[in-house]
Amino acid sequence: SLEASLKLLTDRDLRKKTIQFRKRLACGEKLDDLLVEAFATVRETARRVLYMRHFDVQLIGGITLHEGRIAEMRTGEGKTLAATLSAYLNALPAQGVHIITVNDYLAKRDAQRMLPLYHALGLSLGVIQSHRGGDEATSFYCSADDDNGLRVATRKQAYSADITYGTNNEFGFDYLRDNMALHLEEKSQRSLNHAIVDEVDPILI
Repeated sequence: SLEASLKLLTDRDLRKKTIQFRKRLACGEKLDDLLVEAFATVRETARRVLYMRHFDVQLIGGITLHEGRIAEMRTGEGKTLAATLSAYLNALPAQGVHIITVNDYLAKRDAQRMLPLYHALGLSLGVIQSHRGGDEATSFYCSADDDNGLRVATRKQAYSADITYGTNNEFGFDYLRDNMALHLEEKSQRSLNHAIVDEVDPILI
């Protein structure tokens, strides 16, 4: 029901919605109070920048993920797009959202595909990759105001993003490394806030 009114907004107006939502949270509103407007904002922005419009079933999937429950979706039903709804809503408090998948390829691919959406909404994005030998990069970051896409970054910088994509192994081992750190500045993760687990079967089981 909000779609028609949001279509009248400029791209800049849609981006400003993130600031407005964050101000409302600071004034005492809860995430559940913002859910409908936030999801509608994500859908309209995705329609413009990704040329993909969330189907109703994807909106329901996004609500399910926000509530911390399992949404069963088959390959091709748009899991990556559905996850953006809950990711955006839970990124509004600026405490970080982890999107956890099974391998480095999917983590980086999904982040790159959804980057235009998050960027248009004024969010920063990080990607964590497996530690490798040599000069191969293991983390990437794009600030909310950077139009040049993902850049090589420190792990700490990637974790400072509004939304960070990575694998269960890397999130887990970074958590262990942080707990073995002797000094606060050696830690890469911040406090744990919200996680969306893709491919829940292999990761959790």
